[in-house]
Amino acid sequence: MARTIFSLSALIFSVMLLVMGNTFLSTLLGLRLSLEGIDPAVIGWVLVGFSIGSILGSIYSKNIIERVGHIRSFAVFAATMAVVALLHPLFVSPVVWAILRAISGLSMAGLMVVIESWFSTRANNENRGKLFGIYQIVVYLAAASGQMLIATANPASLRPFSIAAILLTIALIPLALTRMSAPSIERVERLPFKTLFKLSPLALIAAPVSALVSSAFSAMGPVYAHLIGLEISEIAIFMAAPVLAAMFFAWPIGRLSDMFRRQVILLLLAIAAAGCSIVAALYGGSNLLLLFVMVECVIGFTAAIYPIAVALVNDRLHQHQIVAASGGLLLSHGLGSIFGPVLGSSAISLIGPNGLFLFTGSILALLTLFTLWRIIRFPSIPPKEQEPFVTSMPVSDVSILNELDPRNEEFVASPPIHERRRDDRPRPENPEAGSSGRSTRED
Repeated sequence: MARTIFSLSALIFSVMLLVMGNTFLSTLLGLRLSLEGIDPAVIGWVLVGFSIGSILGSIYSKNIIERVGHIRSFAVFAATMAVVALLHPLFVSPVVWAILRAISGLSMAGLMVVIESWFSTRANNENRGKLFGIYQIVVYLAAASGQMLIATANPASLRPFSIAAILLTIALIPLALTRMSAPSIERVERLPFKTLFKLSPLALIAAPVSALVSSAFSAMGPVYAHLIGLEISEIAIFMAAPVLAAMFFAWPIGRLSDMFRRQVILLLLAIAAAGCSIVAALYGGSNLLLLFVMVECVIGFTAAIYPIAVALVNDRLHQHQIVAASGGLLLSHGLGSIFGPVLGSSAISLIGPNGLFLFTGSILALLTLFTLWRIIRFPSIPPKEQEPFVTSMPVSDVSILNELDPRNEEFVASPPIHERRRDDRPRPENPEAGSSGRSTRED
């Protein structure tokens, strides 16, 4: 295992630098636009360009990689992001910045496709769980570190943009020197939304709700913090702490979702996150410690909603269907991330800074009501028949979920749990029952 990690050290270092540079730049742009006096509603439209570019990049970047190769593609995408970072202070215009954010999103998606496909080639039955965990920890820690960099320079100057460009450029070096052979790029089909909705309506609603809340905070959090008068160093902590909370909350919530019905765990998460959002909106401006704790809980609980949504769908699928389902959920998550900054910024513009958390609280409250209705109306799968929970995060190339998913070893060794138990249970009467033998209308 140590030899495998050492062989991936170049990739790990590149991931760390890319995520640090990208999160630093994202927070910097929101803060800089707020300092320029741009209306929060306009800021939301500017920053949503990154999500649009990311979706396009996850779909079309593979064409570039297949044409010119992994190393050249990585160099092109990284150089493009570095140049774009330096262009922002030269053209302080919402329209120009929106275009630049879209280019950054497309390039970042391409970079992650290259890195994740390389990671997947090192996965086997003995190490995939550890590799998956290492990958996620690196991403979380790099994202938190990138947020903290905002305290190192005046956002109104050229220096922070230069720092972001340097990080993105240095990320080129480790991977450009790697001697690993280029992996193949798999084409992943996505299950249509209609099919996913039949499998689990709750999952298809929960995934974009998670994205709505997370993207709204990621884009508009720095604006909110500036509007309530936080110092630059406080804004750095305000943005970094929730990322770490999401990382630390993942394991215990995952354990609980294996022990109890996932619907119930999702309901509790939605209630807790909605309550913390409302508390942050009502009292956060007057109590800084309370604000920080509530925001950490909101993002920590919300981040756990997406992997539970994935698990709700995977509980009903055969192994060969999981990648396609994950692709559909990833796309729904990406669509949700487009609307988060726009709606969050509109709430700030109409209500004031507290509008951000009133918006997130309202969205999570709606998810709470829908989840409660599903629990009352439709039976859920007993915990003993659930597939093992795997903490996951939205990634640009869904094929890594299949290659690094620790459950793959179990799937190779034996059929899914529901397949092994099928003969022990009466067959469903629902004519829409899926191939797994479960009713497609259950959650």
